[in-house]
Amino acid sequence: MADTPQDLLDKARAAAEAAQQAADIAHSYAEQIALTVGTAVHTATGGAIDPFVFRFAIFVLAIFVGYYVVWSVTPALHTPLMSVTNAISSVIVVGALLSVGVSLIGGEHGSLWARGFGFVALILASINIFGGFLVTERMLAMYKPKDKPAKPVTKDGSTPSSGR
Repeated sequence: MADTPQDLLDKARAAAEAAQQAADIAHSYAEQIALTVGTAVHTATGGAIDPFVFRFAIFVLAIFVGYYVVWSVTPALHTPLMSVTNAISSVIVVGALLSVGVSLIGGEHGSLWARGFGFVALILASINIFGGFLVTERMLAMYKPKDKPAKPVTKDGSTPSSGR
C-alpha cells in the first residue's frame, strides 16, 4: 500500500502547516518571555533601564563569556569544544534554512529581514563548520606518527650496520 505522490504532497503540506503553527507558538512564547523579563527589569529599576538596554547587555555579556571560554580552554579540550560548536552551528544552519525558506513553507512571503539574517547566519555557520573541520584535521595530523628518515644504502644495496 504505497502512497501516491499526491498523498505524499498532502502529508508534506500538513507537516509544514503543523511546523508553522509550532513556530508561531514558540515565537509567541519567546516574545512573552522577553517582554515579561524586560518589563520586570524596567519596573524593578523604576523605569531607569529600557528593556532594549537589558537585552543588549545580555548579548554583550554572552560575547564576553564566549570569548573567555574559548581562549581559556586547555589545548586538550579544543577538539571536543569545536565538536560542540559544530553541533550548535548545525542547529543554526537548520534555523537559517527555515528562515531563508519561509516563503516556501508557509506559502506567504517571509519578511525580507528574516531571509537576509537567515542568509547571513547560514554563511557564518557554514564558515564555522568548515573551519572547524579544517582545524580538527590539522590537530589530528599532529598526532600521526612522523615518517622515519630512510636508512642510507651502500653501493652494493645493503644497509650499513649500526656499529653495535
